[in-house]
Amino acid sequence: MEQHRTRPARYGRYGPRRDRPAEPPLPPPAGRAAGGGVARPVRPARVPVSRPTPPPAVRRLPNPRLTGLGLSLFCGLVALVLGLLTDALFGSSGTVYGVLFLPVCVLTALWVREGDLLVAPVVVPIAFAVGLVPLADGGDGTGGRLMGMVTGLATQAGWLYGGTLVTSLIVLGRRVRRVRGINRRVARNRPRP
Repeated sequence: MEQHRTRPARYGRYGPRRDRPAEPPLPPPAGRAAGGGVARPVRPARVPVSRPTPPPAVRRLPNPRLTGLGLSLFCGLVALVLGLLTDALFGSSGTVYGVLFLPVCVLTALWVREGDLLVAPVVVPIAFAVGLVPLADGGDGTGGRLMGMVTGLATQAGWLYGGTLVTSLIVLGRRVRRVRGINRRVARNRPRP
């Protein structure tokens, strides 16, 4: 609701009266500004901080933050593409696929959002299995393909465990750094006796 302000007697219709000496204006009531609004504290002006610019190569690196679903799609699709490329170029070599899969694990751990950190170590083994589908050597039919998948997972378990371990260690390090940062902020904002 709007409140209309009335003019004191010293003012006429068009400004201060000329027959009376000018008086200093009254100070605004406590908590009120001169225009009738709420007075706001005056903040000191911010001094611009010059930050060093990173080299052009570092500036261009992507730094996405993927949700759990986005991370699952990223990791699964990249693993499938790596499996198809390995099958086409290297003749279903599980070792080549495992070596190419390790950078995917690192990117998965680095690009996951802070709130979804625990999703990354779960997504990596599933994506590894998705990438093994094109590499599975088996007979015709679903049963032969399934046996090839089981054999591929058994023979390439070292790459699977290694990728999961790398992802877990990076996620654990990010989680510890985040908790320490939160604890520092809480300690800094805690009132001192």
